[in-house]
Amino acid sequence: MKKILFVTSEAHPLIKTGGLADVCGSLPKALAELSQDIKLIIPNYQALKTSENVRFMCAIRVDNRNINILETRMPDSHVIVWLVDYPAYYNYPGNPYVDEQGDSWPNNAERFGLFCRIAVEAAMDRINQDWKPDVVHCNDWQSGLVPALLSLENDRPSTLFTIHNMAYQGLFPATAAAKLNIPGQLWHPAGLEFHDMLSFIKGGLVYADYITTVSPTYAHEIQTAEFGYGLEGLLDHRKEFLGGIINGIDLDQWDAENDTLIAQTYSVSTLDKKELNKAALQVKFALPVNDQVPILGLIGRLVEQKGIDLILECLPEMMEMDMQFVLLGSGDKDFEKQLKKLALLYPDKIAITIGYDEALAHLIEAGADIFLMPSRFEPCGLNQMYSQRYGTIPIVRKTGGLADTVTDTLPETLANQTASGVVFSEASSSALLEAIKRTLILYSMPDYWKKMQINAMKKDFSWQRSAEQYLSLYENI
Repeated sequence: MKKILFVTSEAHPLIKTGGLADVCGSLPKALAELSQDIKLIIPNYQALKTSENVRFMCAIRVDNRNINILETRMPDSHVIVWLVDYPAYYNYPGNPYVDEQGDSWPNNAERFGLFCRIAVEAAMDRINQDWKPDVVHCNDWQSGLVPALLSLENDRPSTLFTIHNMAYQGLFPATAAAKLNIPGQLWHPAGLEFHDMLSFIKGGLVYADYITTVSPTYAHEIQTAEFGYGLEGLLDHRKEFLGGIINGIDLDQWDAENDTLIAQTYSVSTLDKKELNKAALQVKFALPVNDQVPILGLIGRLVEQKGIDLILECLPEMMEMDMQFVLLGSGDKDFEKQLKKLALLYPDKIAITIGYDEALAHLIEAGADIFLMPSRFEPCGLNQMYSQRYGTIPIVRKTGGLADTVTDTLPETLANQTASGVVFSEASSSALLEAIKRTLILYSMPDYWKKMQINAMKKDFSWQRSAEQYLSLYENI
């Protein structure tokens, strides 16, 4: 049994802004189910939702500040959660990183710098809990200083740093290094300095014993200029200590067989019942109810990363085909406007909901025939995995986790029963349109289509599988 300290700035259901929270909520639970002794440490934000009792654990003095550490647990699990309680830094309304206007909190360097210091005190058992981890598992830039600071300690635990998205690096002016009392031996270009700035993520990339990212393909991509954001050289230098492990999905929430949010549950053996969700989706969106017309669905942020511009370029031509298109998401206001305009032009074919609605997301996954995910980059992605669980065939671009989780439908993959989607390579509207046409041809061949659906639904995307891979990594480092 390993003792693991899991360091993160968000974890579902305590607090969530994105995919990081899904991983950091599910992975510790899956590790606990494999009988590991795991504790999670997170700032005590105002917006944190705790359902279990919260008790005072200890007080600690760091950087001339008195900080309390509180203890609670993750809902529905045995995972202990330590809350770093310092109201001057964390008792703000709203999001962990930005204010109500969407601007970063001006003292984010200090907020997450202090969080990292407390995580180090916990990792070295200087909080007197008679518990010292074997491994400290850090996630994204907010915990990046932890491996760096631990590198200065004697008899320290091993460190693992997981990159969920290289686009976010935690860059601050050099003056922040002085404010945070960054030790001189860490402040140089081969350390935490990045073009005269303080880089939190470099703390993880330079000093962690091992680096993981959320898919094997993304681990290769971030070693290139296109995806490395100026750190590709460092990542290439550390490539023997860098690997990818695919995120799992929460099968308690995303499973067609026992999903309470859809119109009709179904499984591989009752696949024909999926049609009832399709009809419910058409009714919900006031589209003509017709089981012969394929529905293409999309759920996601309306930003260029997700390839929304490619879809907008294809939509006029898609409208000449026999299909319906439903979308749930929000983001770039310009994309939102263009989509709404098209929905008005084609009320029988396009339905758009701006925003996010959990129940509707489930109904789209269950009711659509095809799911569009033409991302320019996608470290892991979850919706392509949800879609496959629901027998909804994903069309994805060959990048990151999309390349690792969807098997393109070709004569040989149909023959060996692995075909589970349609994959295209180039980030262009013409390549996407080709993929859509190819998918519609497959849809018109019911025997092939059903085979693809069954292959997709049988794939194992459970967290247990990912947790076992992390566990063997912990043992190796």
